[in-house]
Amino acid sequence: MEIIKKIDNKNAVLGIIGLGYVGLPLVMEFLKAGFRVIGFDVDEKKIVHLKEGKSYIRHIDFNRLKGYIQEKTFLPTSDFSMLRLTDCVIICVPTPLTRNKEPDMTYVFNTTETIALYLHKDQLIVLESTTYPGTTEEDIRRILEKTGLKAGEDFYLVYSPERVDPNNQDFTIRTTPKIIGGYSHKCLFVAKALYDKIVLQTVPLSSARAAEATKLLENIYRAVNIALVNELKTLFDRMGIDIWEVIEAAKTKPFGFQAFYPGPGFGGHCIPVDPFYLTWKAREYNLSTRFIELAGEINTTIHDFVLKKVILALNDSKKPLKGSKILVLGLAYKADIDDDRESPAYYIMERLEEMGAVVEYNDPYIPVIKKTRRFSRFAGKKSVDIERGYDLFLISTDHGIYRNIDLLSFNIPIVDTRNLIKTKSSLIYKA
Repeated sequence: MEIIKKIDNKNAVLGIIGLGYVGLPLVMEFLKAGFRVIGFDVDEKKIVHLKEGKSYIRHIDFNRLKGYIQEKTFLPTSDFSMLRLTDCVIICVPTPLTRNKEPDMTYVFNTTETIALYLHKDQLIVLESTTYPGTTEEDIRRILEKTGLKAGEDFYLVYSPERVDPNNQDFTIRTTPKIIGGYSHKCLFVAKALYDKIVLQTVPLSSARAAEATKLLENIYRAVNIALVNELKTLFDRMGIDIWEVIEAAKTKPFGFQAFYPGPGFGGHCIPVDPFYLTWKAREYNLSTRFIELAGEINTTIHDFVLKKVILALNDSKKPLKGSKILVLGLAYKADIDDDRESPAYYIMERLEEMGAVVEYNDPYIPVIKKTRRFSRFAGKKSVDIERGYDLFLISTDHGIYRNIDLLSFNIPIVDTRNLIKTKSSLIYKA
């Protein structure tokens, strides 16, 4: 097979579509492995930054990226006609939800339609975006085969889910096992040859559908367990029991228990979104996914628990919520990253403002809020300094930098959703 020879010799040209938190790190891995990469994105601002050798993702090495640009092994572009030059195309575009919690496949399907314009024989097409079982083998194949080319014969079609965990120091793209599911055995063989060049272990599955289901299981598992501890948090709070102490104690059991931690709600692109892709697909089979939907409900209503704690803390200080100045500490969905996708902080900030509070935020990794589909009202809002003059601090994200600040010295109530402050104090309200 000619494409295998190209991959083995690293003469294959890769096209990676979507240069965000999944696509750009993947670009870097293939560049490090010695491949030439064309990066595609519709966002012209990203293309300009990349052509200047600048990264807009905190953990991407600026200097190394600039070097690849200068060496002309990496070409970022918004000109999708250059797909005709690629041997392997990897799709890393968003798969969000609509307001009705149904899959929004616009990005994936539009991207596939574009690929079809330049599809050629012996080309590998891989989808990495999280989706429902059947997307690759049914929907994407149908679009691509309108060209007259046949999957598994003329081109190779594969699903290989991203497993990116921003700022995880223990597991990188290279050290995280890579799931691969092909439309046919030949498709799987080609994709495995490619990914074997950048990861230590590939995990071949029987089909693309199985690979799609695997990714959903991973995130549903996390969603359900986070919902469980969030529900227990509200119960134990009513009972006067510290959920964090209980979890630490349970962790001492060397078998049969894995620790999950409560917080202000779901965050990130995966956990708040992916489970509903399976919920939607299940309706096609006349089945309901009650467990998944209940987990989503719990992790959505946990915002109300946080709001009640804010009201209680202000009430104890003899202050009403309306008119109170509140500083939210941390906008990212997890500690020490600059990723604010689906951050629960946005939901909480929105509700606080609707109830009359004056809300500001501090996040060293997100100096300015970019426009989002769901919370456009906050676009352009800037991070402010942690200083006196606020009536309450609300810890939404446990950034490491906050551990070095004596927040108690401000002598105002602190609603802590992350167990950041270990010191016992009447000013601390665990939420």
